[in-house]
Amino acid sequence: MAMLEVKDINVYYGLIHALRDVSFEVNEGEVVALIGANGAGKTTTLHTITGLLPSKGGTVTFEGKDITKKPGHEIVRLGMSHVPEGRRVFSGLTVRENLKMGAYTRPKGEVESSLAEVYKRFPRLEERKNQPAGTLSGGEQQMLAMGRALMAKPRILLLDEPSMGLSPLFVGEVFKIIQEVSAAGTTVLLVEQNAKKALSISDRAYVLETGKIVKTGKASDLLNDDAIKKAYLGE
Repeated sequence: MAMLEVKDINVYYGLIHALRDVSFEVNEGEVVALIGANGAGKTTTLHTITGLLPSKGGTVTFEGKDITKKPGHEIVRLGMSHVPEGRRVFSGLTVRENLKMGAYTRPKGEVESSLAEVYKRFPRLEERKNQPAGTLSGGEQQMLAMGRALMAKPRILLLDEPSMGLSPLFVGEVFKIIQEVSAAGTTVLLVEQNAKKALSISDRAYVLETGKIVKTGKASDLLNDDAIKKAYLGE
């Protein structure tokens, strides 16, 4: 059974039919990429999975539980964390305070050990733990958003455009961290504009076009697919 199964979800913004019968699955231990052009519906898909947008029909199942109508805070408790597009850190709070916000579902006695784990993965966050999050660079804020999501000890991590607006150096660092998180046992669903980079670290991928899944396959196969190269890889 798939860890996460999305089946025939339909989402509307007013009269605009944003997602049309979208179906896909993510198996435990995989890194699965969802690629597509701007406006294809990638962010809408993640928002629907994590309870931020309602679906007009269809189901979202996580570890055998129907979470289609569950609110976001309950979905986090079940073991799913969402790193939103644009990072969305609490700019007036310190780095440490932001990280602790990610641990609100955890027993108090485990928070400090989780902080230590996050600092080990992101040493820069420990160096800046008392700084307001709004004073960090874009790359550091992305690390903070990822660290905050990991504080909840998720079994699956949903990442929305983690490389957006980052320097090439930080892009490389962020993708290395995604691979490390996956290797440590967390399943990953990755939405990413940089299709080449996303496919290079993923097991499988789905291609979304104007609210529909139009192609799926092994990430390595899609990297060598001429139509995908032309449309998304700039080749």
